[in-house]
Amino acid sequence: MTTAQRPYRGVFPVAPTVFDAAGALDLHGQRRAIDFMIDAGAEGLCILANFSEQFALSDVERDTVMDTVLDHVAGRVPVIVTTTHFATRICAERSRRAQAAGAAMVMVMPPYHGATIRVPDLGIYDFFRAVSDAIAIPIMIQDAPVAGTPLSPALLARMAREIENVAYFKIETAGAAGKLRALIALGGAAVEGPWDGEEAITLMADLDAGATGSMTGGAYPDGIRQITDAYAAGRREDAMDAYARWLPLINYENRQCGLLACKALMRAGGVIAHETARLPVQPMDPETRAGLIEIARRLDPLVLSWSR
Repeated sequence: MTTAQRPYRGVFPVAPTVFDAAGALDLHGQRRAIDFMIDAGAEGLCILANFSEQFALSDVERDTVMDTVLDHVAGRVPVIVTTTHFATRICAERSRRAQAAGAAMVMVMPPYHGATIRVPDLGIYDFFRAVSDAIAIPIMIQDAPVAGTPLSPALLARMAREIENVAYFKIETAGAAGKLRALIALGGAAVEGPWDGEEAITLMADLDAGATGSMTGGAYPDGIRQITDAYAAGRREDAMDAYARWLPLINYENRQCGLLACKALMRAGGVIAHETARLPVQPMDPETRAGLIEIARRLDPLVLSWSR
C-alpha cells in the first residue's frame, strides 16, 4: 500500500500507453515508462487519460493496462485511473473496477459525445452523484475544452459540497487561474484538490491561484518538480526561475506535439523501444520532433539519460 496520504498534492503526470511497432500493447515498455516516471520524481501517476490515448483502446485493453500498471507500481505512488464514459452506468462500473484494482482516485470528464451532444447541469450533477455512490475513493472532475461542456465554478463547488467523493478538480480551460480562485472561494474546504493541467503551461498562475497539484505530460516530472517544490517551500522567485527555464519545453509540448511528445522523449532516451501512436493518430513531423529533442537537451531531463 502507498504511504501517501490525502490530500494528494504535487506532480502527478499522465503516463502514456506504450505500443509496439505494430500498434499492439507493449507491457514491458509500459512498465519501463512507469519506473522512469517514478524515478524522475512523479509523486503520483495518472493512467488511461486522453494523453494516454484512452479513446483508442478497447475495454479489454483498458483493463490490461490498468491491472499491469497498478500491479507494477505496487503502492510506490498513488495512481489515478481515468474512467470517463458518456454512460453513467458504465462510468460507475469502470470506477468500481479501478477502486478494486487499487486506484487511489478516478478522473472523470463530464458526459459528452462528439461536437454537439451535451448534458445539462442537472444531468451532470446526477451523473457524478451516481459515480460517487458506486465508490469510496475520490473523484477528480476534469474540466477540459475537449468536452465542450461549460462547468461553472458554482456547479463545481456545489458538487464538491454535496457529492461525497467529488473532491478534486483538474482545471484546463482558458483563464484557469481565475476559475481556480472562484472554485476555491465558493467550495471552501470541500475542494480538497484544486489542480492544474494542460502540460503545466499555466502552472505559475495556477499555483498563485491556489492549485495544490499539477497533472502534466509524463516525460519530465523532474523539471516540473523544480517549480512545484520551490513554490511549496515558499521560494516563489526560485519557482519563477525554474518555470522560465522549463517553459519553452512545456510550450513546445503543448502547442506543437501534444500527446506525441512524451513518447518521443522516452524513445529518444531509450526508456521505451517505440514511440508508436495508435492509428489514426499520425506520427510526429520529423522536423518538429527534432525541435522537441533539441529544446529538451538544453535542460538535461532525466528522460534522456535514464536508460544509460
